[in-house]
Amino acid sequence: MLADKDRIFTNLYGIHDWRLSAARARGAWDNTKAILERGQDAIIDEMKKSGLRGRGGAGFPTGLKWSFMPKEVKDRPHYLVVNADESEPGTCKDRDIMRHDPHLLVEGCLVAGFAMRAHAGYIYVRGEFYNEAETLIAAIKEAYEAGLLGKNACGSGWHFDLYVHRGAGAYICGEETALLESLEGKKGMPRLKPPFPAGSGLYGCPSTVNNVESIAVAPTILRRGAPWFGGIGRPNNTGTKLFCISGHVNKPCNVEEEMGIPLRELIDRHAGGVRGGWDNLLAVIPGGASVPLLPKSICDTVLMDFDSLRDQKSGLGTAAVIVMDKSTDVIKAIARLSQFYKHESCGQCTPCREGTGWMWRVMERMVLGDARIEEIDALEDVTKQVEGHTICALGDAAAWPIQGLIRHFRPEMEARIRARTQKLAAE
Repeated sequence: MLADKDRIFTNLYGIHDWRLSAARARGAWDNTKAILERGQDAIIDEMKKSGLRGRGGAGFPTGLKWSFMPKEVKDRPHYLVVNADESEPGTCKDRDIMRHDPHLLVEGCLVAGFAMRAHAGYIYVRGEFYNEAETLIAAIKEAYEAGLLGKNACGSGWHFDLYVHRGAGAYICGEETALLESLEGKKGMPRLKPPFPAGSGLYGCPSTVNNVESIAVAPTILRRGAPWFGGIGRPNNTGTKLFCISGHVNKPCNVEEEMGIPLRELIDRHAGGVRGGWDNLLAVIPGGASVPLLPKSICDTVLMDFDSLRDQKSGLGTAAVIVMDKSTDVIKAIARLSQFYKHESCGQCTPCREGTGWMWRVMERMVLGDARIEEIDALEDVTKQVEGHTICALGDAAAWPIQGLIRHFRPEMEARIRARTQKLAAE
């Protein structure tokens, strides 16, 4: 269990004031100038040593990502872009950071921007987060007035400007290159890679796109040191993590815990346990709607980190834990997710444009049992034709929930088909 002294987000529940004076009293903006004086290479090296992996879902090492930015600023400026589009169903961690602790994010933007030699940063906020965007804009204004941003930020000699850009509520804009397209005023459609953003990103300039949580934890890691952060959690899965627990639990919540905490302990300790007791558990989606669900037998012992969940053919994703008890129609639940991904596909890639609609229509028939048993294999085959064959990961996100359902709940799907067949025969 994470000790209180190791918590980074000390106002996650909004008990205290979010404004600058209160944030400073909690430790934000504490001698940020000294962090910047270490120099860009030293900051990136410390981030690499901490073992921080991206908190937006992919889990790519953050320090390594920063290091991809060119070491010299030539004819093209560098940009930092923060992904606050948070549209993954079940995920609401970045929202609470912006709502209750925005100065952690603002300070993180300055530190990260400096490390990647950027003089400007853009925070792309999900369109529905109206109040959160207003709070963030107010926090940025406070930072400017206090000399923490703008010319000679924090007295460091570094000039850094920060802007908030509000999206229009498109899930696809959570993908980093679609986000860049949207920032440029175009349709949010993913770009082919390469070139990667570090080579040609926003306006064709070197850019790095990071998740809100990844940026917000950076100043604390640099203040307290990589060995401290790296000492929390498990090897290659270090540090603290915000978990969003929702669904059939007694107390849905956001909580900061150490990486690698057992799933059962996370649910029992912080969310008041599964509704009706642990034995009433049916399945859990451990990392937001786009990762495969896990049945109770795996949930009993699985650890909540990138590698443990990958070994179980699922993923940590955004660490949005969606709990389903035995009252759940699990086939209908996955069909609902199929509808979501069909709706949010940008339509650029044929496998995704056509495949998401096809999978959803078949899933709707599976809910009713209006199918043949051999269609389950056909459905799984189509998910594999979509998975890995699209420009971005939305095709994977649409395929994986269905694959998880078939992997763990195939008997239920077959039983429903047989029950309907028998009913029709009897009539």
